[in-house]
Parts: sequence; C-alpha cells; structure tokens
Amino acid sequence: MKNSTPEQIEAMLERILPRVTKPGRYTGGEYNQVVKDWAEIDYKVALAFPDIYDLGMSNLGLMIMYDLINKHRNLLAERTYCPWEDMEAVMRERDLPLFSLETKHPIRDFDMLAISLPYEQLFTNALNLIDLAGMPVRAEDRDASYPLVIAGGHACYNPEPMSPFIDVFVIGEGEEAILKIIGVMRAAAHLDRETQLRYIAQIEGCYVPRFYDVTYHDNGAVKSITPNMPEAPAKVLKTIVPVLPPPVTKFIIPFVELVHNRAPVEIMRGCTRGCRFCHAGMVTRPVRERPVEEVLTAMEQILESTGYEEIALLSLSSSDYTNVLELTEKIGQRFGHLGLNISLPSLRIESVSTQLMDNLGDQRRGGFTLAPEAATEKMRNIINKYVTHEELLETAREIYRRDWRSIKLYFMIGHPMETMEDVQAIADLARQVLAEGRKFHNNKASVNVGVSTFIPKPQTPFQWEPMDEVENVYAKIDLLRNEMRGSGLKLRWNEPKESLFEGFLSRGDRRMGEVIELAWRKGAKFDAWHEHYMEDAWQEALDEVGLEPRFYTHRRRTIDEIFPWEHIDIAVTKKFLTQDYLMSQGQETRVDCRNQCFACGILPKLKDLRRETEDEAWECPPVPTRPHHKLRQKPVPEVEGIPLTVIR
Repeated sequence: MKNSTPEQIEAMLERILPRVTKPGRYTGGEYNQVVKDWAEIDYKVALAFPDIYDLGMSNLGLMIMYDLINKHRNLLAERTYCPWEDMEAVMRERDLPLFSLETKHPIRDFDMLAISLPYEQLFTNALNLIDLAGMPVRAEDRDASYPLVIAGGHACYNPEPMSPFIDVFVIGEGEEAILKIIGVMRAAAHLDRETQLRYIAQIEGCYVPRFYDVTYHDNGAVKSITPNMPEAPAKVLKTIVPVLPPPVTKFIIPFVELVHNRAPVEIMRGCTRGCRFCHAGMVTRPVRERPVEEVLTAMEQILESTGYEEIALLSLSSSDYTNVLELTEKIGQRFGHLGLNISLPSLRIESVSTQLMDNLGDQRRGGFTLAPEAATEKMRNIINKYVTHEELLETAREIYRRDWRSIKLYFMIGHPMETMEDVQAIADLARQVLAEGRKFHNNKASVNVGVSTFIPKPQTPFQWEPMDEVENVYAKIDLLRNEMRGSGLKLRWNEPKESLFEGFLSRGDRRMGEVIELAWRKGAKFDAWHEHYMEDAWQEALDEVGLEPRFYTHRRRTIDEIFPWEHIDIAVTKKFLTQDYLMSQGQETRVDCRNQCFACGILPKLKDLRRETEDEAWECPPVPTRPHHKLRQKPVPEVEGIPLTVIR
C-alpha cells in the first residue's frame, strides 16, 4: 500500500465513511482519547486488537497498555482495530493503509505494533491486520525499517502457531515488559533488527521465536526445542507484576455500542481453585488482590470521567476475593443512591454467601450466573471443581428467594471420562434448579444452560488428554436438546466443529503457522464469528501443508512427551501438572490452595519477588527474608554501554 499522510487519510475517510456500516468505528475523536503532538514524541506504539472496534474497545488489557504508555511524557500509544468487511473492501480498493484512530497516522509510521491475542480465533485477523498496514506478514521479511511487531495475551502461552509472524511474544503480564522493550528499542534504534532482538531476548518474559530451532520425531511429535542464540534462554519464564498497578479510570467513551458496554475494574488477578481444565487459572498465578479502598476510589474516578452506568468487578473467581463482603457492602453505602448496575461475574457456588446475595440485592437487571461445569460427583472430582448437589440447590434456592428470576448455569461436555449418564445429569440438575425457582416465582422462573466443549488447553493438567470425538459431542448435545424442552428451560451450546478448530490451533506446533497463513490467503478471517468461519479453507490449508488436526486434538499424550510449548515456563512446574493429571484419573481432588500450599512451583520460581512483596499482597505464603538479603536487581540489557532504563 502506498505511503499516505494523516491529512490524506482524513480526506479519504470523509469520502468513504458514508458508504460503510457504523462509521464511528473509524473516526476516533472519542471522549477521553489521548492525542499527543506526534512530532514531539520519541517513541510511538500502535496498540491493536485484531477484531472490530465493537469488541476491541472492551478489551481491558489493551486499555491498560494505552493508559500506561500514555502516562509517559515522551511516549504515545494509539489504537487500531480490524475494519469490518465493507470497510476493508474500500480500503483495499482505494489503497488506504490501516491507520490509528487518534491521529490517522498509518500503522507503518509507528515504531511498534503491539497486538493483543487473548484467544486463538484471532490469528488470521492478526495476519490481515499486519497486511492492511502494508507490512510483510512474516517476521523474517521485516527489517528495522518496519515497526517491531510484538504480541501478548493468553493465546501466547503457546506461541508456536503464530511464531512465523511475530517478532517478540510477551509471556505473562505486559505492564513492565513493554516499557523495557521500548527502552531497548529506543537505545538500539540505530542497530539492525536481529541485534535489537538479541537485546530484547534478555528481558524477562520476552520470547523471540527466530532464536529457537524445533526438531520433530518421525511420528510428528516435537523432539527438541533449542535456542540458537546465546542471549535466548532455554526456557522463557513468564513475567508478572508483584502488585497490581493502579486501575484504568479514564475509559474512552465509544461512538458505537460495544459488546460489553461497561467500565471494568480488576479486583483480583489469578485463582487458587485449581480447576484442571482452566487455562487462565493456571497461567495467572499467583493470586494478587486489590485493596478495597483502591477499588472504591477507582469507581469514583470512573464515574467522574465517564458516563458509564455499569461497572464490572473482574476476576477469575470474584466471590473468592477475600474482602468481597466488605467491598460490596461499601459499594452499596457509597454508590447505592446512584442506581448503578454493579456486576460481579465468575461467582463460585461454594463461596456465594447469603450476605453477598443481600449486598448484591439491587442488581437484578440480568440473571445470576453460576458455573458448576459438571453435574455428577464423578465429573466434579475429575475436573477438581467439587461442590455437592445440595450446595448447588441451596445456592439456587437462596438466589430465587432474593427475587432473582433467572439463573444461568454453565457446563462443560466432552471430557474423555464422561458418559451419557453424566450428560443426562446436566438436564436433571437444570430441572431441579428450575423447580426451586418455581417455588418462589411460578412460571416466571427460568434456567438458561450454556454448554461448551472440552478443549485440553496447553499449560493445564489436562494437556495430556484428547478431545472427544465430534460425533459423540453432537450426540450429547442432542440428548440435552431432547431433555430440556419445555417452558423455563433454555439451552445454548458451542458449535463442536468450531471447538475442534480452537483445539488444533491452541495445541499446534510451529508447523501450524503455514496452515494459518494459507487459510488466511484463502479468505479465512473473523474465525470467532460463527457465520464467517470458513471450515473448507482451513481443511484445504491443512491438506496442502500435510497436517492432520486429529494429531493435535485426539491423541492422548504420553507423560514424557515434549509439548510445542515446553520452552514456555508459566512458573507452575510440569511435575505439578503431571501429578494433578494423574490425580484426575483417580478422581482425587485438591482443596483451594489458599488453605494448603501444594508446591505448584510459583514460590520457588518467583521467590525473590515474593520475598520483596508485602505479605498480604499475594495469597501464596510469604517467603522469609534471609539475613543480609539484597533486593533483587533484574538484569537489564545494555546497548553499546547505554543502560536501558531510559523511560521517564
């Protein structure tokens, strides 16, 4: 695509925006956006969410980075998203490059393109975004004249499928890492790209895929993953922030309605429950909680700077937040007169108390959501999410008693040890919950059941397991459809073939990159959108590359197999994951690790961080300070004698 100035892009947008749907996706100019003097800024970052504005604007991770970078006087961050099909067609027709919303500069003019990858269905969109920016999609074809392309997010804990396209993956939490990368790039701006990357590879949590070679056994399994540069560590340990940074409060107010039209406040990061299927729960350890007063202050600032009427208190398990009762009570006292809708998602059945329900008593605009995940004692033991049948019914009873009329229940099907009797139990349980609701609300009570297909995600105890056969999953869905007919019951399910697609992408190795690129060139994009998923394009790409998706999705792994993500260290040891997997085979459970430490690996691998952090900041036990202990000094690479702590 030709070089364009912001003025030329602005002029072209005036002509083409009346021709596309929701032009507010592309105009910028929203309240609370940050616009800096381009000529006065030393380093410029384009933050990209590879889907449309309506989805990307709700992404908290991107907004954290936007807020963080723009707080620095000599840095700027601007946003870009994937255009919808009609806008993309016009852009390609008019040779209009992808641009930032704030100043309409082409993405090619930025120093860094930072892409958020929270889930695998965004992979082809990421390639499309790079291509629309007028850049080669493969990292090896981009020299130092192009923006450095980095990626972070939960889909990067197995970075291998996207490794041909990304210069640097940030493994873990990016708040500190991105500033260190910027520091390296500013000091090393005069050097070639490979040399720049050799410095970045020394930063904690930074994975540079070109510095690793992968070999395979004859059967296709990974044989070895070996660094080919001395700066590249054999294992890339994730990076974390020991204490949660101040929450974002000046959210940009969108011009179009978003999928999640609310202001999020992260109250806790990490989870101690140890659900064996839960990727997020494993990779975000340790648990760090935000103080109650900090949450309340953030809410006040959000109300002052935005017009939001709903605030979501986010975490993986909100009712496990130590001070959840104090927080919800004080929210009622301080904000109850404003009529706000305070959502507290991800509630655990066994930790939802009657007092918590009473504190949330005025928040009845939607249903009350619970995620038992399984309906039999056997399956709950296998997945380590044990709650008794009576506990669930008692919780439902108390919810309905407090005038909620709808309960949403989420379940997982497709685990290899699941039987049709376990699936039948889901329908039976839903009817029992509905019966509790009708005691209070007659026919106005309802139960909505959501069912997702089990995917054995990387970095979890179930990474050794195979997925269920697709025909078996369809049979289980058919059973539920037949058993859950009638008023008051509603069933939703994920398309099993799309879960299979997510499975081979999330479990893929480096060879999957060629499949992703081929599928994209055949037209695949917006794969997370049911109506846009092109199964034929993906199958053709797999056939041309010679890969069989069942090799990744339906093959039980041996305990000693080397995974494609073996060199990515989440600080939870493979020994712990192996032990937990074997416990699942025997239906053995672990209690919440707040109550008992199971030596998962977090403390030995992050012991210095733990030692230097206040005891109450983590849910992991404190590490005693050694005599004459010196604060850990993280090594910072130097470029030709210039220390890279230059962010001001």
